[in-house]
Amino acid sequence: MVTTTLPQIRHNWTVAEIQTLLHQPLMDLVYEAQTIHRQFQPHNAIQLATLLSVKTGGCAENCAYCPQSAHYDTDVDAQVTMPVDKVLAVAQAAQAKGASRFCMGWAWREIRDGAKFDDMLTMVRGVRDLGMEACVTAGMLTAAQATRLAEAGLTAYNHNLDTSPEFYDKIITTRTYGERLQTLDRVRQAGITVCCGGIIGMGESIGDRARMLQILSSLEPHPESVPINALVAVEGTPLAEQIPIDPLELVRMCAVARITMPHAMVRLSAGRNNLNREAQVLCFLAGANSIFYGDKLLTTGNPEQDSDRQLLADIGAVPLTSLNRGQFTSEFS
Repeated sequence: MVTTTLPQIRHNWTVAEIQTLLHQPLMDLVYEAQTIHRQFQPHNAIQLATLLSVKTGGCAENCAYCPQSAHYDTDVDAQVTMPVDKVLAVAQAAQAKGASRFCMGWAWREIRDGAKFDDMLTMVRGVRDLGMEACVTAGMLTAAQATRLAEAGLTAYNHNLDTSPEFYDKIITTRTYGERLQTLDRVRQAGITVCCGGIIGMGESIGDRARMLQILSSLEPHPESVPINALVAVEGTPLAEQIPIDPLELVRMCAVARITMPHAMVRLSAGRNNLNREAQVLCFLAGANSIFYGDKLLTTGNPEQDSDRQLLADIGAVPLTSLNRGQFTSEFS
């Protein structure tokens, strides 16, 4: 009997090695990524995650890409936090349409203790009671808050690095790179899985992309979830005039994330609305195995659910519906 030895999981990738991968001929790169994908991930399985903005706008951060920042004049108006029952109703509706992961976002610089945080904990418990994975993104948090979220059953905390430390201060100046890494460490120490990725198309270099992936892949363990986002340029933000990336650049990022972090869920995230069907399929072939499922992300558009289901049915994908990723039986219809 022929046995196959799995590639070694590495935490010592260099920037030069990752840049070499990013510059590989595309077909060679995708082949390598798909080979690794099939060794570590369920075949033809795509997880459907729904993202809801629980608290929208008025954020104190000055992230240059974000229409929710209070620093910029955009079409996004600050809104009050949604009540618990409404959030859980949205989660239940998402589950009925096939989503197995429910992600909740608060436009905060940091979590503060009090009634709003208590509501967050209740929402997390409610989502988990539905049998769904629960993910939260709400800025920085303390170790004690991370522990309380873990006790409530939180599956994952999202806190993206966004870009390389060298390019970071051209995008954000109200929070340091070190503070982002500290938040990730607190999440990990609390026993919550880490959701952390970045954005391309903000004017960064290929070297910046490689550096970001090098930092992510040096975390031990790797993030369980790695969102790969393409900038959605929004009027009123400093990056409003940024030229959209070539979709093949997104394919390359998905592929290198899969090669360097084989166990991670690689999430094809913001910017998917600007991809045609073929570009999305190439991202799946390159190792992406999760999409946000719903007509809107936090504040920007997303492909309609019916078109997503049709695309996945056409390529023979099955939804990753179980918390045990090794078990998936439902099919799209």
